[in-house]
Amino acid sequence: MKINFKMVCFLSIAIFTMGCAVPQSNDNNTFNSTLWLQTASEYKANAIQAYNSAAHNIRQAITDQSWTAALEQGPNYSSLPPAIILDVDETVLNNSQYQAQLMMDGAAFDPETWNQWMAMASAPALPGAVNFINSVSAMGVEVFYITNRECKPRSEAGPPCPQETDTIDNLLEVGIKEVKPENVLLRREKPEWSSEKKSRREEVASRYRILMLFGDDLGDFLPDVKKNITPMQRDDLVNEYKDNWGVKWFVFSNPIYGSWMGILSDPKSSYLKGY
Repeated sequence: MKINFKMVCFLSIAIFTMGCAVPQSNDNNTFNSTLWLQTASEYKANAIQAYNSAAHNIRQAITDQSWTAALEQGPNYSSLPPAIILDVDETVLNNSQYQAQLMMDGAAFDPETWNQWMAMASAPALPGAVNFINSVSAMGVEVFYITNRECKPRSEAGPPCPQETDTIDNLLEVGIKEVKPENVLLRREKPEWSSEKKSRREEVASRYRILMLFGDDLGDFLPDVKKNITPMQRDDLVNEYKDNWGVKWFVFSNPIYGSWMGILSDPKSSYLKGY
């Protein structure tokens, strides 16, 4: 039997497998990560744990008028109506099927195929997300979604932001009872809305007291953490705001992609530390 050497390297995803080159920044490195998102009970437990913790704290957050989760919250916020902000991808919706399809097709991430996946509106919800969002909404808390899905017309005659409709359709499809279009804030929906989410948090914070933040990336909580920063500096920020994690800020595991990887220079294998 003829062994396909490249396939052996691809499936092993091992750093020190004999005969295989040390992996660099390569989409094949996501095999184990995608497998974990789709099969690991630990992943499901992690998501449920986060949403359960938020549910435990939400009533105190509503009644305590001094409570805010946003660094962007201005003065005199105590009289503002309450709201929460959630990221969408890998926070409310699980897109591991898209990543798995890329690997089965031998393809890399591409904006066109990602656009097609969004249009399908078929991503499943993270465990615990739907029940939490519906229960919080029933308490009178406004629910906002700040996502880096990009607004981009698919045709000259089409709508300027079909991705917003796709996102709303997907959120409704998984069982969220109400999604207000004005509460779904996409990247480039306004010219000044870049992948840096600070400006969108500021907009929400000007009108609402933000009780909690949910996301899979440090940028869902803090500004200026996606470039020109070291892993150690990001660690320092995590420690600086240690009292927020699991109380006001809820982070979800995403080993596939994110700013954690974008800030690392090549070769990324140089960051590995053995004994």
